[in-house]
This record gives sequence, structure tokens and C-alpha cells, in this order.
Amino acid sequence: MLKKRRNRTIAILGITFVILTMAFQLLQDKIIFQGVRLNASHSFVFDQPFEEHFIPTPDGHQINLLLFRTAQAPKGLVIYFHGNRDNLQRWGNYAKDFTQYGYEVLMMDYRGYGKSTGKPNERVLYADAKLVWQWAKDNLATPPSQLVLYGRSLGTAVASQLATEVKAALLILETPFDELRGAIVPWLKPVFSVLPFSYEFPTYRHLAKSDCRKVIVHGTDDMITPISSALRLKPLLKEGDAFFVIPRGSHGNLRELEEYHVKLAEVLNQ
Repeated sequence: MLKKRRNRTIAILGITFVILTMAFQLLQDKIIFQGVRLNASHSFVFDQPFEEHFIPTPDGHQINLLLFRTAQAPKGLVIYFHGNRDNLQRWGNYAKDFTQYGYEVLMMDYRGYGKSTGKPNERVLYADAKLVWQWAKDNLATPPSQLVLYGRSLGTAVASQLATEVKAALLILETPFDELRGAIVPWLKPVFSVLPFSYEFPTYRHLAKSDCRKVIVHGTDDMITPISSALRLKPLLKEGDAFFVIPRGSHGNLRELEEYHVKLAEVLNQ
């Protein structure tokens, strides 16, 4: 009797695991990529000058770009890779954090976000980021000594991967994770640690291969990307790099905190 119960329990656990695995595989893209599409006729509205551009991809899709100009003589260019949600109508508002210091800002929407067509995955995000860099190189002629790559959350993996392929002066990572699995909050690790992920987004691997100066900014109260995950990147930093911890900073409120802006100004004005 006990043996039958044990076998039944094992069978139930096995079936449950298979169901969870299948569900996770089906829903994984929806969990990771939470972009909001925009109609092609959508008109962006921001309180600073900008230009809209499109880049064709080799497989027939298009990437939507916004270029924010600065009123000053440009000190350089920030290529900004945003998080996994929404689209450029939201993220474009962040450009003023850089234009106020004399930097132009180039932002892309990932495939399936905003007006960008296609479907996102890890491989195409990296490839499309390289296309954006090439567009900037061809059209803006920013020298590597004035190029800043900035990534936020999911965008930290994209920015750090691009930094392994192109020359830049500075790589700034806001609320990064060491790898996608590392972004799991501790109380969910027992479940997600055994489920198969389709994507790695190994920021730690990219950082080890990039030569530019690196700055990491993370909040103490981040419940989406635990600071423990970001701290695993700290040993990869070298002399001249920096790791800033923002007290009371969560995953979405760093821009609301004065210390974030103080650190950002310090880095950009060096």
C-alpha cells in the first residue's frame, strides 16, 4: 500500500512538472517580452526635440528609432536600451536625463514593441542593437571616445553584449542581472530553477569580454531584479569602474531619487 502511494505521488509530481514545463515554455516569451505595440500612424509626443527613424533589418522587418537632440554642443551620444515593458512612448521621456548634460540620445524599440515589427528573441535583440550602432556610426559619426551604451533591466544584457563588439567609452547598466535566471526573486527560485529557460541573457559573460569603462547602478529595494544578482557582476569590474548602490531604490523608482541623478551627472560629466 505504501509503495503504491509513493509511486502515485511520484507520478503526480512528474506529471505536474511536465505540465509546468510545457506551460512555462509556452508563456516564457510573454513573461520576458512585455512590449506594447503602437499603430504605425502613432505620433510621439515629448517635451524636447526629437527625430523619428526606421532601420530595415536583413530579414524584412523594421526597427523604430527616436533620436533626441540636445540644445548644447553635443558632448557625445547615448545609445539607450530600455527594459522589457511598454515602448518608446514611455521610454522616450527618459532621454532628458542625458540631453540636459549635453548628450544626444538614440533609443530603439525591440521587435514587437511600439512601431518595430517582428518578434523579439535574444538573438535578434543583439543583432538589431548592432544595426542601431551601425546606423549611428553612419549618420551621426560619433567617435568611440564619445559613445555611451546605456542599458536598463533587460536592456543591460543587450547593451553589454553590444559592448563586446563595438568600441565605446562607457557602459552604464541600470538594475542589471548577472543572467536571466539570476533575476528570479529568492522565494521563486525553488520553482524556476528547475524549469528550462529558452534564453540566457548572460550579462556576466558579456562584461568579462568588454573593454570599456563600466558603471553599474542598482537599488537596495529592487524586488524585480534582486541586488544579489547585480552584486555577482561586481567582481568583473576593473580599476576605474564603479558600482553605485542607491538606498531605497526599487526597480522602477531610481529616476525619482536624487542620488541616482547625482551619480549619473558625476559619471557623464567626467
